[in-house]
Amino acid sequence: MSPVWHSEDDPDPIVIGPIGWVLVVVRVILLGTLVFGGLVILLAVRVVEQPLCGVQRPVTPFITQFVCRNAFRILGVGFATHGQLMRERGAVVANHTSWLDIFALNARKRIYFVSKSEVAGWPGIGWLARATGTVFIDRDRKKAKEQTLVFEERLKAGHKLLFFPEGTSTDGLRVLPFKTTLFAAFFSDHLRDFMFVQPVSVVFFAPEGEPDRFYGWWGDMEFGPHLLKTLAARRQGRVELLYHPPLRVRDFDSRKALAARCEEAVREGHARLHESVAK
Repeated sequence: MSPVWHSEDDPDPIVIGPIGWVLVVVRVILLGTLVFGGLVILLAVRVVEQPLCGVQRPVTPFITQFVCRNAFRILGVGFATHGQLMRERGAVVANHTSWLDIFALNARKRIYFVSKSEVAGWPGIGWLARATGTVFIDRDRKKAKEQTLVFEERLKAGHKLLFFPEGTSTDGLRVLPFKTTLFAAFFSDHLRDFMFVQPVSVVFFAPEGEPDRFYGWWGDMEFGPHLLKTLAARRQGRVELLYHPPLRVRDFDSRKALAARCEEAVREGHARLHESVAK
């Protein structure tokens, strides 16, 4: 056995033995079949769904949910949730640990991610993101008004938009300060009165014997090696989601106040889930 990857951001080398490589091959085949098979079915259904329902997606989100929940079963990663899902129209915000968050947050709740525009052009991931209704945003402030209109259209249609206010992923052991920019769209005259925002704490617990940051993907880490490490793990950990009570936008004076309250809830829930394990 020999290390296959080593990064300054994650000093723990990845060591994969024969059984690990067998797991990689088996899981790649099963996940590939699940994800891309689901994509084919989703696109086929969307051909009928789009002309009949337009921006509404009454069927395809269930396909995405099925794929994401079963991806964890293939990986052997435990999955649990706490709290009630928001019924009101609005958005969801969560802390960001890695690409695995996409599967975790889609597995329980039918949501649509908000992502930077560059992701749309990524091979594989970009195709999946576009097919599942991801909202792509440009960081150019000149396009802020245009993006707000897109948000309004999707939110009025009943879509639950999800974004990561930290602006980057972490090692999973901390919650970074929330950026307030995207919260501004919720205070428009057309959204403020009916909008709610639900904070969600996402916590990954490492496999036994592995560093606590095992599932974290941050800094200059490359996607390939992190995926390989996850696929090769003989023992897997688990992920837990804590859904906090939704917050009514009109109860807050500004985007900064709303972002601060969301951050407080996510941070408190993140700490609570870790403490429950420590006990």
